[in-house]
Amino acid sequence: MISIGYRNYIAKHRIISVISPVSRPTKNMINGAREAGRLVDATMGKKTKCVIITDSNHVILSANSPDTIVHRIQVASKKPIQSEEEHL
Repeated sequence: MISIGYRNYIAKHRIISVISPVSRPTKNMINGAREAGRLVDATMGKKTKCVIITDSNHVILSANSPDTIVHRIQVASKKPIQSEEEHL
């Protein structure tokens, strides 16, 4: 699970893309998802800084930046380092 802010989480393996909300096509996608009932607003009333697209075609809005979300995905993808004692 990846934190997308304000105690909201999403399954890491469901994320297709993480994009900025500033372009017109992205805004159109957000409006289309809202009309279709596929929009999840996890901004808690803050400014939308990131749009997350899932494999179920849901559009999730986050107040965290795309860089923050991508960093959290990368950190969660790394396997923990085992010490030499654990190999024995």
